[in-house]
Amino acid sequence: MATQKKITLVGLVLMIFGSIFGFANTTVAYYLMGYGGIIWYIIAAICFFLPSSLMFAEYGSTFKESHGGIYSWLAESIGPRPAFIGTFIWLASWIIWMVSTASKVWIPFSTFIFGSDKTQSWHLLGLTSNATIGLLGIIFFILITALATNGIERISQFASFGGTLIAILNVGFILVSLFILIKNGFHLAEPIHGIHTFVSSPNAAYKSLIGMLSFVVFAVFAYGGMETMGGVTDSMDKPAKNFPKGLIFATVLITISYALSIFIWGISASWNSVLNNKTTNLGNITYVLMQNLGYFLGESLNLSHASALLIGTWFARITGFTMFFSYLGAFFVLIYSPLKSFVLGTPKGLWPKGFAETNKAGMPARAMWCQAAFVSVLIFLVSFGGKDAQVFYNVLTQMANVSTTLPYLFLVTAFPFFKKRTDLERPFVIYKSKGWTNFITVVVDLVLVFGIIFTIVEPILEGQYLDAFEIIIGPIVFGLIAWLLYSRYEHRQTVKN
Repeated sequence: MATQKKITLVGLVLMIFGSIFGFANTTVAYYLMGYGGIIWYIIAAICFFLPSSLMFAEYGSTFKESHGGIYSWLAESIGPRPAFIGTFIWLASWIIWMVSTASKVWIPFSTFIFGSDKTQSWHLLGLTSNATIGLLGIIFFILITALATNGIERISQFASFGGTLIAILNVGFILVSLFILIKNGFHLAEPIHGIHTFVSSPNAAYKSLIGMLSFVVFAVFAYGGMETMGGVTDSMDKPAKNFPKGLIFATVLITISYALSIFIWGISASWNSVLNNKTTNLGNITYVLMQNLGYFLGESLNLSHASALLIGTWFARITGFTMFFSYLGAFFVLIYSPLKSFVLGTPKGLWPKGFAETNKAGMPARAMWCQAAFVSVLIFLVSFGGKDAQVFYNVLTQMANVSTTLPYLFLVTAFPFFKKRTDLERPFVIYKSKGWTNFITVVVDLVLVFGIIFTIVEPILEGQYLDAFEIIIGPIVFGLIAWLLYSRYEHRQTVKN
């Protein structure tokens, strides 16, 4: 029998980097905070990413034989009811992400076809642009669901293709930016005015303390996804030594990459000249910055204004093509993977009859169509709300960020309870002191709680009550559904006994 190849230290670092680092996160940070985003990304790495990742590694190595993923981690730590509710909210985070992305996916599509974001001028059947995008998003989601329920082969190749394109785009962005910096005598388009530049935001909405603290959710979101890596410790060479070492290396590498990328955007993009307008939003920021990078390159080469504009247009097209396929690959995986692992990893009695069954292609088709219906309703409610494009995409992004951050509260808070159990075999232990475990848990929880609270409080203080409601409605609805499902399950179990 052939010996299974072990994951090396370098291999682990590359896996973590590929799973966590997001090119679009750097453009969002620069748009919201300018150079001021750098310090918050560093704080999020130290106070959230590194300590929580080590927790997930302990969970994953201890429960490596469990098939329920984070549901198993929580169920074995704090009990099945809170585990079911917490994991249901985790599932909600992916569903809210899909609500957000099903609408945003048309921006890279439009940019690829037309050379810029034209979605704000689309009007189908007399609808507003937001309603049109929402309708297209619903159609897109239904089509992807129909394909996925029939079993799509080579789904991983779609995801790999998109990931490869993103890596090439990132390298191209850095090389072009450095060329511009050298060509222009190391002058930055966004000048530095002392230390103040790195602790404040040029964006009016993020100048206040509450605005800056609400940015924590964006920083945490940029490091999300490490819980999916918790189960690789058993496949590593010398995991007790190499996993924490690899995690620290990866944390440093990702943090430096984020910090440098945010700074590098300042080489070509003056914040007030390029981003301070009503047409730029969290949905199209990546394409706006890449178009500007191409235009700035043309100007640095002393080309004509028309030629510089043409280069900028093609930079935007290439970025649109790259991001569209990246989103497409992610959709093919996420439309069924989290749902399938959760539904099949929990007791069948928790679900309505037939909900947890798989079809001939091995897909939980009924659950996927229920998911499609729910996502379609959410897209409809958000997109037909009559907001302008900037507010529309900002709310969608905030919804996705908050719903993705909430499940970490369950996982981190459950960790001390997991550590109290004395009947578990723990092949991988980092947190050996009870006091240190509790201290780290409190610090990470506070980072998450403050980020979530201030994200919700900010629109309330500005009188945008509907925006605040929409940001939190997804997790609340899913938490309520989970509570009702589990109460129904307990009642049935009581009747049986």
